[in-house]
Amino acid sequence: MGDENCTEATQFTFSGLTEHPQLKLILFALFLGTYVLTLVGNLILIVLIRVSLQLHTPMYFFLGNLSFLDICYSSTISPKMLLGLLTENKVISFAGCLTQFYFYAVFATAEIYVLAAMAYDRYVAISKPLLYQVSMSFRVCMSLVAASYLAGSLNAIVHTSALLRLSFCSLLVLNNFFCDGPPLFVVSSTDTHLNKVLMFVFVGFNMMATNLLILISYACIVVAVGRMGSAAGRRKAFSTCASHLAAIIIFYVSAAFNYVQPSSSNSLEGKKIASIFYTIIVPMLNPVIYSLRNEEVKHALGTFIKRKTYF
Repeated sequence: MGDENCTEATQFTFSGLTEHPQLKLILFALFLGTYVLTLVGNLILIVLIRVSLQLHTPMYFFLGNLSFLDICYSSTISPKMLLGLLTENKVISFAGCLTQFYFYAVFATAEIYVLAAMAYDRYVAISKPLLYQVSMSFRVCMSLVAASYLAGSLNAIVHTSALLRLSFCSLLVLNNFFCDGPPLFVVSSTDTHLNKVLMFVFVGFNMMATNLLILISYACIVVAVGRMGSAAGRRKAFSTCASHLAAIIIFYVSAAFNYVQPSSSNSLEGKKIASIFYTIIVPMLNPVIYSLRNEEVKHALGTFIKRKTYF
């Protein structure tokens, strides 16, 4: 039951990452640099994939969409967090909070489905190379990406709608640097049991479904690679998967830590740190991971730079 004396909140205040002035400046410089690298790195990947004919393949089509999602959900969170570190303005309106949460849920959920689609793409490329062009046609790729965005939108609509039924008293402080479900549940003045059940069911389903597809895909890849007679072929196959696996592990471990634990004020500090990894660090690391471990991307980048230098 809600408190009858509760005055409905029209805004929230973030606790932020720290209250120490000097540490704020250090974190601001660090995360500003991280955000700029996220934008630049992912934009470069998108441009390279667009202009380089050798990157016009399903694998890079998915990678381009992954870069787009990294830009979107990092931009949903980073600007407000940076403003809070630079100034004392850590306030966000109730409508602004729900809007931030909605788009964060859309892009983060779509990202895990795109990562799963990339695993399926690698399975088809390695296990069924002769059927690759047919199995991963442009129409199939578009359908997989559209399904990812649809899953993200449905997930966001469910959780945002459930948040609308909650009551929040005025002068609330969210123990986080952005609007997320667990911190909102802690400060709600009404019962959040339904919200927690929906979070468990939908987040659990999304993570289990994508994890299952990824595990099955890589199990089949391992079997297919084991049957290859050429050592060079095995190295090339594992090389194309290594960067994708690295991106998956970093994202899933930090995200799972944030949502598997019960929502309580004691666990929010740990969740806040985990949130930094998959909302700020991972979007910056993805283009680095794919660029450093991918000869085709490095070759396309070198060609692009030479072309621009020549002109």
